Amino acid sequence: MDSAAIFLILCINAALGFFQERKAEADVRALQSLSTPSCRVLRDGVEQVIPGRGVVPGDVVLLESGDRVPADLRLFETNGLQVDESMLTGESFAASKHTAPLSEDVGDADKANVAFSGTFVGSGRGSGVVTATGAGTALGKINALVQGPAGKSPLQLLTHSLERRIGLIVLGAVVFIFVAGLVLGNDMSTMFRTAVGLAVATIPESLPIVLTVALSLGVSRMARRNAIVRTLPAVETLGSTNVIGSDKTGTLTENRLTVERIWTTAGTLDISARDDDGDGGGADPPLVRAVLRAGALTNEATVSAEDEDLEYSGDAVDAAMAKTAFARAAVSEAERTSEPLAHQPYEPHLRYSQTVRQDSGGSRTLFVKGSPEAVLAAAVDMAGPEGTLPLDEARIHAANEQMGRDGLRVIATGSRMLSGDEALPVPLPPPSGLTFLGMEGMTDPPRAGVAAAVEQCGRAGIKVMMVTGDHPVTAMAIAGRLGLPADKPALTGTEMTGLDDLLLAARLEQASVAARVSPVEKLRIVHALQGAGKVVAVTGDGVNDAPALKAAAIGVAMGKSGTDVAREAADIVLTDDNFVTIVHAVEEGRVTFAAIRKTTFFLLSTGAAALVAVTLSVFAETPLLFLPVQMLWMNVVTNGVQDIALAFEPGEGDELSRPPRPPSEGLLSRTLWFRAGITGAWMALAVILSFIVALHTGSSETHARTLALTMFVMLSFFQVFSSRAENKSLFQLGLLANKPLLYTSLAALALHWAVMNWPVSAGLLELTPLTVREWLMCTAVGSTVLIIVEAEKAVRRWSHRNDASTT
Repeated sequence: MDSAAIFLILCINAALGFFQERKAEADVRALQSLSTPSCRVLRDGVEQVIPGRGVVPGDVVLLESGDRVPADLRLFETNGLQVDESMLTGESFAASKHTAPLSEDVGDADKANVAFSGTFVGSGRGSGVVTATGAGTALGKINALVQGPAGKSPLQLLTHSLERRIGLIVLGAVVFIFVAGLVLGNDMSTMFRTAVGLAVATIPESLPIVLTVALSLGVSRMARRNAIVRTLPAVETLGSTNVIGSDKTGTLTENRLTVERIWTTAGTLDISARDDDGDGGGADPPLVRAVLRAGALTNEATVSAEDEDLEYSGDAVDAAMAKTAFARAAVSEAERTSEPLAHQPYEPHLRYSQTVRQDSGGSRTLFVKGSPEAVLAAAVDMAGPEGTLPLDEARIHAANEQMGRDGLRVIATGSRMLSGDEALPVPLPPPSGLTFLGMEGMTDPPRAGVAAAVEQCGRAGIKVMMVTGDHPVTAMAIAGRLGLPADKPALTGTEMTGLDDLLLAARLEQASVAARVSPVEKLRIVHALQGAGKVVAVTGDGVNDAPALKAAAIGVAMGKSGTDVAREAADIVLTDDNFVTIVHAVEEGRVTFAAIRKTTFFLLSTGAAALVAVTLSVFAETPLLFLPVQMLWMNVVTNGVQDIALAFEPGEGDELSRPPRPPSEGLLSRTLWFRAGITGAWMALAVILSFIVALHTGSSETHARTLALTMFVMLSFFQVFSSRAENKSLFQLGLLANKPLLYTSLAALALHWAVMNWPVSAGLLELTPLTVREWLMCTAVGSTVLIIVEAEKAVRRWSHRNDASTT
């Protein structure tokens, strides 16, 4: 029967873990969709459409807007080709491609003559020769870094260490008691049964199921806060994290370009996210409206969502400028999408686009947008509040450089009224005679609430690092807006090549930003931090993040914008793609670990009490303190389901105001080990003394054992309530805050009383009913363990306050 019960517990434990992890897998499972369904290739001079998996080295692949690149291509022809490589590099802006040769030591992020497998063509056209497919591509090399088994979580390491220690201690104690009992004259059969019963009563065999229940509860709480946990140990791991290495694009930022600043000769206008989406654009000065109109009227963005708040797709710069101009009422959507008289799209080698529009009065205007240098070269004057002003190139260059230092991508605009007889050849001639209108500065803005979340992490003792493939200037600008320390320059991939692991770890202690790093370098950063004893969590959404996600103690992927590869490599998936959710998950992780720690304390203190009490009874040469069947019953009543109910204990409210648990600290803190020692010793002493006193006052062995067993039950009843908080007083906690614990503990007492008073069960367990006076005595003595713990907590709190005031 004992074997069957233990086997059942293990089966329930395995089933709970299996079910929870399968449920999480179902929530995030997706097809690996990075292989291209089909693509266009030239074979034998004939254009063919073939499956992406059929592409081989040497094929010529034809690319156009909207295509997914099927393999790594060396480009030999491009026409305004821009490729979204954010999944590989973390770069917010689309990469402009050309065909010019580059040096061999250029990193993947700067290979402008290569189109990488799995990336998307944003605009333009191109042709390239396949140089690598499958595992040989940059994507395939990243995939190879993801392979291999995941390491054990900190909680798994702690519990395995504790299990070994408990096993050795209990084995040694049981053997010692068995031998000592034989030496003192007890028969072998009795001592063997006693040893087995003591092992069952002492070993916390319910600890695995308690861990699973606590972690499963954490999974459920995290799911309600938009975090899907794929592996149970990840719940606690996030709570013990002391470094979060976060990707920038799509995690800390919104992964969409937004116009944030407009410069004109009248001054600089900062546009908040609220203003960008609002309807207060009518208040903009005429110069600002002119800049916005020019940017929106030479524009190829298309509307992707027909609602009040229009969303635009296409080139990221065009989409940002069109959205801002419409939101601020500088241009209507009908006006923007009307057919122009002439249009020349943006060409990377020209660095501008131009469009001729005709208004209702018949006047024709040339609008130009592009790099400040290109527009300035075609300008003859600049717009002022009262009319045109002489062109001041130094002033414009200074404003452009300032916005660049702030991490903004700068696009300038200009315009010129055309004369009635001016021809519009195809293609349009280079612009000239422009009035320089102003500049728009845009960036991928931080997500709402991220700065506050970073501040919360600092209070919780967690260092947040930005680890991105983006440009250092852009990364540092965003870091400053998020409140990350910006006094040290960003660590770059180029700098990392000259650092060994020790120097890299020292540099990471100082830096808060690592920029222009490749997937391999991200992985090296994780390993360097782990080598320095850090518990590292990594967040990301791209394929380039997958190796670091897999290697970190916990990987956190984005559910909406993240790639399938990133989600499969991660332990936790955020359904709202919000860094703020990580802070909530950290809080839940700490609540979960605290519940595990409290339960472990309860199980170890009561197990130690049973071990010490039986050991003392053997050496006191008294009759056996407990019969083997009574020890099994005691294990059911004192632990039973109360230990599982203790896992439901809610947080104490200070989870994010204290530092992470030190890596050197075990499953129990030194405070709890000390508390387990003094309470376990007191409980054992109270039980053995009640047994000896009962025998000396003439009670039968059956009555004395019943009294000692009930004493142990009452001590455990109060001990489980004293376990509810490590530092707070029990009286500061609501009695009904953990209803499962209250109900199961009272039910255990009622069950014990019923078993003692029902003749059938009392006969099987060799128990006898106790008087009301004896019950009151057991309750009074049992409550002393609560008094001891409360006194110890009070002394510790007083000591901490005294130390703080002295400091």
